Amino acid sequence: MTDIKELLLSRIRDVADYPEPGVMFKDITPLLADPAAFTALTDALADIAANTNATKIVGLEARGFILGAPVAVRAGIGFIPVRKAGKLPGATLSQAYDLEYGSAEIEVHAEDLTAGDRVLVIDDVLATGGTAEASIQLIRRAGADVAGLAVLMELGFLGGRARLEPALDGAPLESLLLV
Repeated sequence: MTDIKELLLSRIRDVADYPEPGVMFKDITPLLADPAAFTALTDALADIAANTNATKIVGLEARGFILGAPVAVRAGIGFIPVRKAGKLPGATLSQAYDLEYGSAEIEVHAEDLTAGDRVLVIDDVLATGGTAEASIQLIRRAGADVAGLAVLMELGFLGGRARLEPALDGAPLESLLLV
C-alpha cells in the first residue's frame, strides 16, 4: 500500500491560494492524466467496493463522478450520480445540508436506489464531511443501506471523519491518503 500511496501523492499538485488566499488546493488532474496512477486508484477503490459487498456506487458531484464511474465498471456494479439540486430530470429525492456559510442541496433519482442495495459513496476529498453526510442520509431515505465511504484523500485537520462516524453507523470510512 505504501507504493500506491507514494504514486498517488506524487501525482497530486498543490496549488497555493486557490480558490481564495490561504487555501492550499489539492489538484488531482495530474493523477487523472497519468494512466498508471488513475488505474492504481481505480483498482484500490474497486477493492474497497468488493470488501464492503457494495452493489452500487454513489459518486458525489463532480470529482466523485470521475472516480466512481470507473470503479463501478471495474467492480461490475451500478453507478449512481448524486448531483446538485436542479440538475437531474424526473423524480428526485433531495437532501439539504449546512455549509460553513449558507446551505446546499443534493439530489438523486428516486428510482435508482432501492431496498437491498448496498451503496459505497465515493468522492475525491473528505473535508468537513457535509456533502458526504447528506449523501448518507439520502441513501437511507431511498431505502438502501450504506456500505461505506471511500475517498482518495482525507483532510484530517477539518474533522470530517468525526462528523461522519455517527452517520456511518459502523460502516467503514476508507481514505487512501491522509493529508
